[in-house]
Amino acid sequence: MSKLIDGKVISAAVKAKVADGVAELKKQGISVGLAVIIVGDDPASKVYVANKKKACEALGIVSEEYALPENTTEEELLALVDRLNNAKHINGILCQLPLPKHLNEKVIIDSILPEKDVDAFHPANVGKIMIGDYDFVPCTPAGVMEMLKYEGIDPEGKTCVVIGRSNIVGKPMGMLLLHKNGTVTICHSRTKNLKEICLTADILVAAVGRADFVTADMVKEGAVVIDVGMNRKDGKLCGDVDFEAVKEKASAITPVPGGVGPMTIAMLMQNTLTAAKRQNNING
Repeated sequence: MSKLIDGKVISAAVKAKVADGVAELKKQGISVGLAVIIVGDDPASKVYVANKKKACEALGIVSEEYALPENTTEEELLALVDRLNNAKHINGILCQLPLPKHLNEKVIIDSILPEKDVDAFHPANVGKIMIGDYDFVPCTPAGVMEMLKYEGIDPEGKTCVVIGRSNIVGKPMGMLLLHKNGTVTICHSRTKNLKEICLTADILVAAVGRADFVTADMVKEGAVVIDVGMNRKDGKLCGDVDFEAVKEKASAITPVPGGVGPMTIAMLMQNTLTAAKRQNNING
């Protein structure tokens, strides 16, 4: 029976540290501000935005929400981003994805100042992650690394396999494990012998977006299994990993819900605090 890596417990610890940091800045007359932009009526996006707002309120971060109609033009959205780029009281800007089809996500992300890009999607921040000299990391991979650290699981010298190569999770996840001296393989839809590769993993990260994709016969006895997936099956939230079967083989595993999910928002809060410190020339 594997150890359950509890994202609720670990995210609470991260948030407590962030709340202390925000309070410390307030003593110096500095407030921490996050602007969240949402375009259209995507139900999942609305839930995420509401959760971010709630987390900000709990930690003392000033939260501004900009809910724009579905038919917002690219010019209007870019004008808003420009205004927020120049707003002294806003330290972090987040544009909730996906955007409606007529808006170019790349153009919008590239328009956010790198020092306010708390999602770490801007090419400048992606490049910094590549060379290992970064201020921010995308929130989900950052959350996974925090979980490993909290549990005392060191990637150094371990075989790490990441399933999924998205710019948001898979690629940065691979780089972060590499920076911690893991030996990393990133798998994807064109990978041959996927099962065999997964069976070599000491640390297996699943970020595919397919329910129960990772089965017990793909997991090495004693592996650490991190499930980044967020899917629905028979109306219930589930991950990419067949949890019930895999937990019998893994030494440690994250559940869905209650695993990586809570960490994502906690790391966004941490990134926002980091942005405020950097913009006010405060180290630490």
